[in-house]
Amino acid sequence: MTHPSRETIIDAHLHVWDPSRGVYPWLGPHLAPINRAMALPEVTPALAAHGVSSAVLVQSADDDFDTDLMLQTARSDRRIVGVVGYVPLHRPSVAADRLARLRDDPLFVGVRNLIHEREDPAWILRPDVDHGLSLLEEAGVPFDFVAAGPAALGTAAEAARRHPGLHLVLDHLGAPPLRAGLDHTRTWSHHLEFLAGCPRVYAKLSGLYVGDDPDGEALRRLGAHLRTALRLLGPERLMYGGDWPICLLHESYGRTLDLVRQALSELDATGWREVLAGTATRVYGIDPGRVAATGS
Repeated sequence: MTHPSRETIIDAHLHVWDPSRGVYPWLGPHLAPINRAMALPEVTPALAAHGVSSAVLVQSADDDFDTDLMLQTARSDRRIVGVVGYVPLHRPSVAADRLARLRDDPLFVGVRNLIHEREDPAWILRPDVDHGLSLLEEAGVPFDFVAAGPAALGTAAEAARRHPGLHLVLDHLGAPPLRAGLDHTRTWSHHLEFLAGCPRVYAKLSGLYVGDDPDGEALRRLGAHLRTALRLLGPERLMYGGDWPICLLHESYGRTLDLVRQALSELDATGWREVLAGTATRVYGIDPGRVAATGS
């Protein structure tokens, strides 16, 4: 499904990486189709086909190289309007120095750590990491929270409670279950309802894959989860993300966008402007002029 370019679309969750130059411990042989250099030109045709004029690059490794690679990519292509990079939250003094340097770059818009790859499910609540989150809160830098599953949203809820001034972005809608049992759905919706009460919590409609779904159950669940998110957060706290190239393991680029459009078909034009561009622009402090330039 393609759409005319009359609307501005920012893909708020795109990745690039190069394992020949950097280290990505999670990128193993089981991910063979994407276990190689994934650069922006490869996804450009898909962005154009779906009317996506701009994108935010998001961290893929807990190191400086990954962030520097994204910033270099952004400087060379005006379609990239922001970079969510890495600072070591568990090393607050190092994080403070790195954060000070990154904030000098107008393309730096947020921080993420691969917390879903940590052995400790409550890593984000450790005292040293909590101090790191305080640095982000004080600096007004958004934090992308990537959950390993619905139960992990409990730690996001506690982090939001401790840091009411922190702009916390739930990647992939906090990993709602598409095939797991009812208990997991209840856990996810319970935590999301609490998080919705925190006015600086937002969510990305990204990484939500139906894949092989012969009975349509995953698609039905996805639609229900998206409508729950819309009811709890409203369009002004939701943003679209394509999650390329991770999406290629499951389906083609743009499938998430198509599914979001179908599930939230009742949204009016104002609501769509929020989900497709407005929320990302506000939360990440993206320069509207740069977005306008990419869409012209």
